[in-house]
Amino acid sequence: MAIVKDNYHSMEELQDGLRAAGLESSNLIIGVDFTKSNTWTGKNSFKGYCLHSIFENGMNPYQRVIDIIGRTMEPFDDDNLIPVYGFGDVNTTDKSVFSFKVNDQPCNGFQEVLQRYNEITPNVRMSGPTNFAPLINKAVQIVQQTKQYHILLIIADGQVDAERATKTAIENASNYPLSIVTIGVGDGPFDKMEDFDDKLGGSKFDNFNFVNFNKVVCGPRVENPDIAFATAAMNEVPTQYLLCKKLGYLN
Repeated sequence: MAIVKDNYHSMEELQDGLRAAGLESSNLIIGVDFTKSNTWTGKNSFKGYCLHSIFENGMNPYQRVIDIIGRTMEPFDDDNLIPVYGFGDVNTTDKSVFSFKVNDQPCNGFQEVLQRYNEITPNVRMSGPTNFAPLINKAVQIVQQTKQYHILLIIADGQVDAERATKTAIENASNYPLSIVTIGVGDGPFDKMEDFDDKLGGSKFDNFNFVNFNKVVCGPRVENPDIAFATAAMNEVPTQYLLCKKLGYLN
């Protein structure tokens, strides 16, 4: 029951496709990668700029992903509250995450997510290594508290260093109504993320989807890059949502 790729001409058509495939409602959690490799993985795909560079005109890859997915999923989110976290900076390294707002408050809609990103990013000191586990575990805590279906959107620039911890966290997350959609921005490499997508054997359901942002938006015969990317990112979500219902995760 996955939606058909590259078959939509507007955001509204894609949203109708998601509903027709079974998605009723969803809440978004966003994680942003602030590891140091962002400074060089835009060499080919972002004209040599750091992927977190902020310009007066135009968006960097992180801003584009937040904007596109925010617009896509907004109608499915009843309260429009989005918890947003950064990871991989000098304070969190691979051990924890930091909230975009004080006292772990969520952002009110994706426009505030972008606003906070623009305010925070110039002052973040990037570090590493890359570990998705603290972020995934934080998302699981939110799902446990709310008992609602969530999509964790991870935007990251390349390889995961803490492979075993991340794999364990993904598998543990499959005990909860949580889809993990990871977007690779920049030049990569992304082979470990692709492995997570293809080779995880210990999950209760296929809860992890990886999408290479540049590969989709710069692909041949792509008429509307935003719609093509949103479709690729959300393609497995309706099936995952229905599986969560079937597994008894949602009342």
